Amino acid sequence: MIKALKEAGRLKQTVFMILISLFCFAASVFRVIYSGTYALISLNWNLFLAFVPWALTSLSFIKPALQKKPVSIALIFLFWLLFFPNAPYIITDLFHLRVIKSMPVWYDTMLIMSYAWTGLFYGFLSLWDIESILEKKLSYPLVTFISTILLFVGSFGIYVGRYLRWNTWDLFTKPQEILSEIGDRLINPFEHLTTWGMTIFIGCFLNILYWSFRLIRRRV
Repeated sequence: MIKALKEAGRLKQTVFMILISLFCFAASVFRVIYSGTYALISLNWNLFLAFVPWALTSLSFIKPALQKKPVSIALIFLFWLLFFPNAPYIITDLFHLRVIKSMPVWYDTMLIMSYAWTGLFYGFLSLWDIESILEKKLSYPLVTFISTILLFVGSFGIYVGRYLRWNTWDLFTKPQEILSEIGDRLINPFEHLTTWGMTIFIGCFLNILYWSFRLIRRRV
């Protein structure tokens, strides 16, 4: 019975995420038709990247046998961690409001916020899944601490993507270059105050949002 309820809950979750993703896509198609430009069409690619971490953790629940294999869980967590920053990254697409004028600003604000909200939701749902896996092995306070740190790691990933212009797959195609830039910021933090300022403040923002969701979830 409990298993059936969990499966039903995940089904509802999946349907809901598909619906709001389709809304985002439809809104971006309308923008293309109405404005005659392809500005902000890249939001769809960003949303797909935000979908990946949720897809990875969902796979581990659809196929529970994966959670019993340390190698499988390690691989899922590794790729989840690489793609997770893409989920909250869409928030920074609000920067485009300063330069793109082919639609009313209220429409583009609504469009970007819809994508950002959906991307965040994919990320938060996947983090809940990670917590569920970790809680089978670790204490709740430790899992809470890990989740908090992971949100700051995600914030650092946002900086790497937005300002250093590295993509997730660059870790496989240009590992030396990207690790060199990241390493420099770790070794010489005071020479990169913008990096850590953005990481800390966006990390705090993500934690506020995430733990607010957790509070609401516990009250339901």
